[in-house]
Amino acid sequence: MNGISRKQDTAIGALLSQPTILAAAESLGVGESTLRRWLKDGDFLTAYRAARREAVSQAVGHLQGACSVAVLALTDISQDVNCPASARVSAARTVLELALKGVELEDLTVRVEELESQVVRV
Repeated sequence: MNGISRKQDTAIGALLSQPTILAAAESLGVGESTLRRWLKDGDFLTAYRAARREAVSQAVGHLQGACSVAVLALTDISQDVNCPASARVSAARTVLELALKGVELEDLTVRVEELESQVVRV
């Protein structure tokens, strides 16, 4: 479990699902100060950051999946001369822009990880 306890592993889930550190601590039955102390621990912080990256990666995957719906909406609108397209086009554009930003972020993350691994080897 990457050097963290079961309770700390559960805490990571709470941090990802609760709106605040206090709410996460309360859901676990630990003090906020305990949770804040764990967030300063290297092993815990590493595991927490990895879990956050995975959560973001999954969300980006969902956005990318929505791209096909956006493309279909754009295609339908572009062929329907009677449809007021501004709101739908705006929404579709937003989905596409977010998906592209997600890809850029994932690519940047991979590049940073590669650079970090090269620095560690030196």
